[in-house]
Amino acid sequence: MEENERVYQKTEDVQIKKMGMSVLGGLLFGLVAGLVIIVILVVFKQEVMPDAGEPVAKIETTDGGSLSDISGQNEGKQPADSSGENTADDKDLHEVTSGGENGADETSDINEMNSDSEIDMTDATDSKATVVTDVTEVVDRVMPCVVSIFGTYTMEDDFWGYLYDYEAEGGGSGIIVGENDTELLIATNNHVVEDSEELTVQFIDDSVASASVKGTDKDMDLAVIAINLSDLDPATKKMIRIATLGNSDYLKVGEPAIAIGNALGYGQSVTTGVISAVNRAYTDKEGPLYGTENSKDISSQVKYLIQTDAAINPGNSGGALLNVRGEVIGINSSKIADYATEGMGYAIPISTAEPILKDLMQKKTKPAEKRGDSAYLGISGMAVTGEILEKYNLKEGIYITQVFDKTPAQKAGIRKGDILLEIDGYTVGDMDDLTEVLSYYEEGDTVTVNLLTRTSDGYQAFDTTVKLGGK
Repeated sequence: MEENERVYQKTEDVQIKKMGMSVLGGLLFGLVAGLVIIVILVVFKQEVMPDAGEPVAKIETTDGGSLSDISGQNEGKQPADSSGENTADDKDLHEVTSGGENGADETSDINEMNSDSEIDMTDATDSKATVVTDVTEVVDRVMPCVVSIFGTYTMEDDFWGYLYDYEAEGGGSGIIVGENDTELLIATNNHVVEDSEELTVQFIDDSVASASVKGTDKDMDLAVIAINLSDLDPATKKMIRIATLGNSDYLKVGEPAIAIGNALGYGQSVTTGVISAVNRAYTDKEGPLYGTENSKDISSQVKYLIQTDAAINPGNSGGALLNVRGEVIGINSSKIADYATEGMGYAIPISTAEPILKDLMQKKTKPAEKRGDSAYLGISGMAVTGEILEKYNLKEGIYITQVFDKTPAQKAGIRKGDILLEIDGYTVGDMDDLTEVLSYYEEGDTVTVNLLTRTSDGYQAFDTTVKLGGK
């Protein structure tokens, strides 16, 4: 019995020792494992978790602040404001910029895949520029520079074979670009004032004044009209402004653009967009090509039009295309626009237009009302076309086919075969243009005639003074 008790006690002591060894071994294993984990966390800290001061992704907001893409957003959590509550705006911004759940990780993986590519990756911009939505400051400054132009025209119609004339009205826009000692000068498109019998300008204060054509350039679709300063009310003079012209040579595609004009004849309105393209040309449905110069060969033509998605509607012609500084960078033209599409308007760059406008501003102003058709030069002719235009680098002119006896033209030395270019600085391209120009003069008026005359060495420039006769 005693022997059995000793055996039992011995067995119990062995079991206690085994349990002690097991516990000790477990403690040693846990200690070693903990040390290993600590070493891993220290050595690989940057790869396992981001530093608290450097968020994984930083998102610029429209108000100049930022949101951090912290761990946990990919588990359905939302960015929170300072009060700890999620905001709807932050939620939308996160969804758009991250591309959805796990979007940031996917983008990072793609960037890593492309890091060894032969083609360089784009650099993320540090710009905080945003889409322009509030242009009130620019409009407040520039609106006084833009005017509405209204004209009356004589139109011809056919009714069952009978031709009859009727009076019509049209509208456009203009930009105040300067003044001289006696006149306020306004730039616009040629097609706004072409063939007008009477022009009226409306200013920002709704006052109106009669205007006269000072000079036009058909090829560039530009014109300058003038208003006598004495016809303006002093209050109007205080409200209106002369526009600041910018530089369109350095425009960048994508930069903001603002258009102001008399859209549809309803009065001044504003549209916004971006510069969609530069150095563009446009062919309308009837075939004429706008926005090119220097050559009739399309492949070698210099293209110069600005394309914008700011709406350019009928009535906007002659109005201002602006940059965000309020500088005029283009003169809008609804004539060169395709209304079968949306978001494609065109403007003449101000750097292209400015030297032409300066020249037109020096022209002699035509009277506001025509004085009849009594003035007479004494020639017949036809429009110059083809090789002669290209050879002598001419825009247009009249080839004189006949000089009538005892007329002002004959007395001034003008001969058959000469090419008539201008009268008092006004370009003439055909006999209709000549009749139009002469309608502003009366018998006895003296004009300067610019032409090319034939010599043994070819055509040479020839200027002469002519005292106009009466029919």
